[in-house]
Amino acid sequence: MTTRFLVELKTAAEAAKVAEGSFRREAAIQIATLEQERAFAFRRLNLMQAIAEAMGSAESEEIAVASAFATLRTRLGWNSDSEARSEVIARFGPVALAVFRAPDEEEPANDIPETLAAFERWYAETRGSPFWLLFERQMQDTPRVDF
Repeated sequence: MTTRFLVELKTAAEAAKVAEGSFRREAAIQIATLEQERAFAFRRLNLMQAIAEAMGSAESEEIAVASAFATLRTRLGWNSDSEARSEVIARFGPVALAVFRAPDEEEPANDIPETLAAFERWYAETRGSPFWLLFERQMQDTPRVDF
């Protein structure tokens, strides 16, 4: 009788252990997902804010778009062009135009969110990863020098 009771306790303890492990794995996945969503949201905000500021004083559409492209290149650390980079810049053009053509502060932004979302979808579909991963730059180790 005591043996059966101990077996039942052991079974219950193992089940609780399995349930906890499963919950921890699911929680870790959820945390990682939310962490990435937060990071992308702030990258999106920071880039679009910088682009809006760069375009703020532009007198023409051409100057505004060129300013947006320059800001994008700077933020991505792109000092040179390649075919892939040029394609990304060109595909970002409609986003820059939407920002430039947006109404004043009192009216809601026109199609900026949809245009940016379309750009992000295009990038993910053609490159196989989210656009916002381009902003993850690893810091290179620098040697420590004592004088």
